Amino acid sequence: MTTTHHDIAAIAADLAPTGVLRASINLGNPVLAQGTPEEPAGVTVALSREIGRRLGLPVETLCFDAARKSFEAMADGRADLCFLAIDPAREKEVAFTSPYVVIEGVYTVPRDSPLVTVEDVDAPGVRIGVKQGSAYDLHLSRSLAHATVVRGAEGVEVFRTLDLEAGAGIRQPMAAYVAAHPEVRLIDGRFMEIRQAVGTPTTRSPKTLAYLNTLVTDLKKNGFITDALHHSHQDPALVAP
Repeated sequence: MTTTHHDIAAIAADLAPTGVLRASINLGNPVLAQGTPEEPAGVTVALSREIGRRLGLPVETLCFDAARKSFEAMADGRADLCFLAIDPAREKEVAFTSPYVVIEGVYTVPRDSPLVTVEDVDAPGVRIGVKQGSAYDLHLSRSLAHATVVRGAEGVEVFRTLDLEAGAGIRQPMAAYVAAHPEVRLIDGRFMEIRQAVGTPTTRSPKTLAYLNTLVTDLKKNGFITDALHHSHQDPALVAP
């Protein structure tokens, strides 16, 4: 897509009507963002600043500790961009680009649990701790036939505190948790693929949405996403195809 200076100005005005690009950052996902609200870092912060740079906009980062709070900030008009997993429950209000990163949802269970496979977990009497409003909460709430979702501030903490049969979460922090707690283990395989994308309100113009999608594709191709993951000490192989 060829964009003129006039196009860029129109897209900037549409995307950031206040004149500042307000980016909603989820510090609750350590693969995507790290640091503090005062000094956030990570691939989503790098993406925010690169989008702002290309559009000639100053960038303000609004940081939250959960995806649902990040989503709410954009849905109620406090933010112009969000960085969330693509999910049907969010697509009514969020227009997503193609994914820039793909991560996995996995289960942890007590070391002596009879649950061995991902399929084993979806059984009567199995309770799964999840982070409320997360992509895996939304997914499991739709897809589980027998097991029960138990929501809390952090899935793994709900799992341990309430002595549940399983906990759900993102592979990287779950693996780190299991490494520090030998009394639990990960179940092999994943229960979902979590496609992380740039999102903006569906009310933005088609040109703005097309620009963001093309930009994300470009940043995957030119190595920007790979470099941002590397600099934030995350696995560069997480870049979406």
